[in-house]
Amino acid sequence: MAKFKKREKEMPGIQTSSLPDIVFMLIFFFMVATVIRQNTLLVKNMRPQATEVTKVEQKSLTEYLYMGAPVQRDVYGDAPKLQLDDAFARVDEVRAFVERKRADTDPKLRTKITWSLKVDVDTRMGIVTEVKQELRKADALKINYSANQKIEQ
Repeated sequence: MAKFKKREKEMPGIQTSSLPDIVFMLIFFFMVATVIRQNTLLVKNMRPQATEVTKVEQKSLTEYLYMGAPVQRDVYGDAPKLQLDDAFARVDEVRAFVERKRADTDPKLRTKITWSLKVDVDTRMGIVTEVKQELRKADALKINYSANQKIEQ
């Protein structure tokens, strides 16, 4: 009778053929699930309601200027303020803001930028008029007001 010898079994290698599929699924999941950061609002921004509302075609070519009473009234007071990006600004800083945003945009698309005013419903028109005058001086003439669709009851 022959003697059987036990051989030590070697561990098989790890299969990595499905690894690229898993990596691409994870990348796709995070691309879809990730929310792009918006501006942190420092001003109260309850937009007015309007009956004739149209959607902006290219939101990537829209720059927002926020106006309203500060959220932290105990720190900043009750006077309406202008917010550009993530910071308060003075009205005379609007032209520099416009030039900076134009410089960051493709030269072919610079004339197509829409300047959207997101004004709180309780804000007086004084600051809005001043901002619009500064936009005119900066040759930013494509301006719109952001509003919510009025729900008819």
